[in-house]
Amino acid sequence: MIATIGFYVFAVILLISAAMVVSARNPVHSVLFLILSFFNAAALFLIAGAEFLAMILVIVYVGAVAVLFLFVVMMLDVNFAELREGFQRYAPVGAAVGLVLLAELALVLGGWHFHPNVAALRLSPTPADLSNTAALGNILYTRYIFLFQAAGLILLVAMIGAIVLTLRDRRAVRRQSIAEQTAREKVQTLAMVEVAIGAGIAETGILVPLPPAGSPEEPAHETGEEALSHPAEGH
Repeated sequence: MIATIGFYVFAVILLISAAMVVSARNPVHSVLFLILSFFNAAALFLIAGAEFLAMILVIVYVGAVAVLFLFVVMMLDVNFAELREGFQRYAPVGAAVGLVLLAELALVLGGWHFHPNVAALRLSPTPADLSNTAALGNILYTRYIFLFQAAGLILLVAMIGAIVLTLRDRRAVRRQSIAEQTAREKVQTLAMVEVAIGAGIAETGILVPLPPAGSPEEPAHETGEEALSHPAEGH
């Protein structure tokens, strides 16, 4: 009785949160509702006795994928007003895609049929010496090993393709070479210059930039000998 009540409660919350994922206007709220959907789906897996799938759903999808989506959405500068402007223009295309998906679902449900012994198979006892995780591993790595490897290969190709498409080779950017920086010597970075007393920086070739146009020029500072030879008036 408790499992039945829990199933309906988690199922209703899952349906509502899934609907809010596609209906929420704020992408951050959509990701949060997606995380809520994953948690409720994991609870349904636990009720069904598939604890391995429940933990995978929480650890992989909630802990990695959904959190990554959330950080990406929060870092993007999304202009919501601009997104709403193109709704009417793309509404016919979206409606057409929705009708195609609805027709595909109708074909799948229309051709679905249950096995004659589905009730006996559903109520068949689980082997006592084999856990749910071990049974899933035996099926996945024996009967469906080639399909499992093919799915992994497809995901690997998709990941490499995404990296290649987003990688930009900027040749104008100066790249840092740690090996060259640590291997350079003192003579390559420092220059010892002997400057006479009172000569200033003009002797080294460093010239003071001219003041901008229209600004009053500062009076030149007199050296000690010039100040002695031209004493100030009134003193």
